[in-house]
Amino acid sequence: MVERKHPDWIKVRAPVSPEYFRTRAILGELKLHSVCQEACCPNIGECFSHHTATFMLMGDVCTRNCPYCAVAHGKVRPLDPDEPRRIAEAVARLGLQHVVVTSVDRDDLPDGGAAHFAATARAIKQALPATRVEVLVPDFQGSLASVETVVESPVDIYNHNVETVPSLYRKARPGGQYRRSLDVLRHAKEGARSRQRNLLTKTGVMLGLGEGRDELLEVMRDLREIECDILTLGQYLRPSKEHLPVERYVNPQEFADLKRAGMELGFRHVESGPLVRSSYHAWEHVN
Repeated sequence: MVERKHPDWIKVRAPVSPEYFRTRAILGELKLHSVCQEACCPNIGECFSHHTATFMLMGDVCTRNCPYCAVAHGKVRPLDPDEPRRIAEAVARLGLQHVVVTSVDRDDLPDGGAAHFAATARAIKQALPATRVEVLVPDFQGSLASVETVVESPVDIYNHNVETVPSLYRKARPGGQYRRSLDVLRHAKEGARSRQRNLLTKTGVMLGLGEGRDELLEVMRDLREIECDILTLGQYLRPSKEHLPVERYVNPQEFADLKRAGMELGFRHVESGPLVRSSYHAWEHVN
């Protein structure tokens, strides 16, 4: 197969700002991982320059091996109990008003790492009570008890990506299940409501893996049925030749049309564009 050339609307400038290098230095000094770096995000320059980063908990090695993802997989290390404190320190030093915390999949842990997410949210809120905390969590293998552990912590946005349409799960996300991901989002919303908490739920979908427009619209309807508030839509970019190929580059007008369709379905916010990722402009999604 001939490798597809990135269209002009995908290209970004290499990061050169002092803020970018300062953010990278703080993460390195505190021995923290960011999904911006591990997943080769094209927006790393813009986000780091705005003193924002998506922190990645529980190491940089994943227990799953999704064929679209650049994060390494293999043998994982024990959890670092000091990691939540260091992340809170980084958030304070960067002066973040909105922080996103995600993780590798840790299917080796009984709770999938839910307690570690909760501890990190508490540490951030203790250091900076006014800072919004968004968590981008795995599916915890469907453990609703783990979902509740995170919901009970002081998080403001519960994010879990469905990633793609159901027909492509076996190809792109063999360790996940579409309905299980919907159940995770549903339970987070219902759990917060039962505790009289106003918790926003959020998810993201990659485009360009071979999904059809009708399939995508059906996913959007499924998400609104479970009252998902925020949706991100972005172009899948192949991390290497060992990963799934890009089937199609979706043009900016199609992304704009999908944003309009999502807003008509009732989403509170839809971030839709070729370079959009789950945490791209995350601080704007709740305004």
